[in-house]
Amino acid sequence: MPHPTHWKGKELPNVLRRLFDVPGGHRLAVARQHGAYSTIGATLFDKSPFELIELVKDSGLRGRGGAGFPTGMKWSFVPRGTGKPVYLVINADEGEPGTFKDRLLMARDPHLLIEGMICTGWALGVRTAYIYVRGEMLPQIQALNHAIREAYDAGLLGENIAGSRYSLDIYVHRGAGAYICGEETALINSLEGYKGQPRLKPPFPAVSGAFANPTCVNNVETIMAVPWILTHGAKAYRRWGTDKSPGSKLFSIAGDIGRPGVYEIPLGMPMPEFFELAGGVVGELQGCIPGGSSAPVLNAEECAKAAMDYESLAGLKSMLGSGAVMPFNATRDPVAILRTLTRFYAHESCGQCTPCREGTGYAHRVLDQVAEGKGRDGDIDHVRDLADQFEWTTICPLATADAWPIKSFTGKFRPAFDAYLAKNPDRAKPRELTQLEPGAFM
Repeated sequence: MPHPTHWKGKELPNVLRRLFDVPGGHRLAVARQHGAYSTIGATLFDKSPFELIELVKDSGLRGRGGAGFPTGMKWSFVPRGTGKPVYLVINADEGEPGTFKDRLLMARDPHLLIEGMICTGWALGVRTAYIYVRGEMLPQIQALNHAIREAYDAGLLGENIAGSRYSLDIYVHRGAGAYICGEETALINSLEGYKGQPRLKPPFPAVSGAFANPTCVNNVETIMAVPWILTHGAKAYRRWGTDKSPGSKLFSIAGDIGRPGVYEIPLGMPMPEFFELAGGVVGELQGCIPGGSSAPVLNAEECAKAAMDYESLAGLKSMLGSGAVMPFNATRDPVAILRTLTRFYAHESCGQCTPCREGTGYAHRVLDQVAEGKGRDGDIDHVRDLADQFEWTTICPLATADAWPIKSFTGKFRPAFDAYLAKNPDRAKPRELTQLEPGAFM
């Protein structure tokens, strides 16, 4: 169905969705009819790189990949005058379960991403840029490669873009489908041809990233907002959202909802209103994962108080994350949901850090026993304690991304877990350790 343009008498933002419903919008000719590359000329090159960075700072744009770090501040960390090349790397891995906004952007409007990369490249002094795309996203990879060829043919990439003195080359790099490569240092390792494992920081990528040179890694959605900000100004961007979470954001919503899909809404919209915009919850709401699988779950009472912005969800001890919203109704089993999530994180651990490699797998095996009706007294408290041990004890946040769902699901839906324990007539007996060995029952 077409993306809604208005809600409760107000026009919805059109920063990113401009070509969602336009046939052939991924083609250069059609995209230019709708304003593509309008910034590539005096609008961009009459501004100094530092003026552009300040503009993005003033807009309040925050990283849309999950961390929510201020984009202009991140750009300002990239050193100048080092004699080293500066690289821009676009994180298009999008491996967070429930998230499908970036793949829609790349398929429907790849030229907006290229335009945003040119603007960002000018601000940072980049000559070579990469788009790191999840390997399974073949339609998006094809759309990007076609759009890049069109841009080169039109003089919008390569040497002396649009008659300026600025030059930029863009390459699409296809990943191999590892969730861990959504973490920026693991992504850089993979880009360089090494095993996709996170690096210790410092040094941070801004100082020593790709090929040991200054590197800025940004999410697809983040960079695609830059041309609109450059055209309309920081103040115009701030007319949406809240003071600390300005602007608009894409949310992908799926689960027990009337119209699953990708929606661009102003940050700060109340969660119940967003559910209504997306067709309403199907059945009685039991809870919602508000920001991708790693975000702590909210129960129905918390959903009623939540707003779709960083601060509101942080106040409820959850997070906006990647913007993947997954409401579930009272017919869904929280134990089954958590079992699936822990299996995912155990599988996707890169194995570099012992707490993650051993802890995520062990937690899943305990919860698997519980879900099979073989749980023992103390299992839930044991797995919560285990999550405490591998939360924030590793190089990257993957173990923490597993700990948060474990602690929030078992805390907010404890009766469902206790009901599974009650099914086991032997629940009071101690378990043999061999029952939790890897591969014992998986």
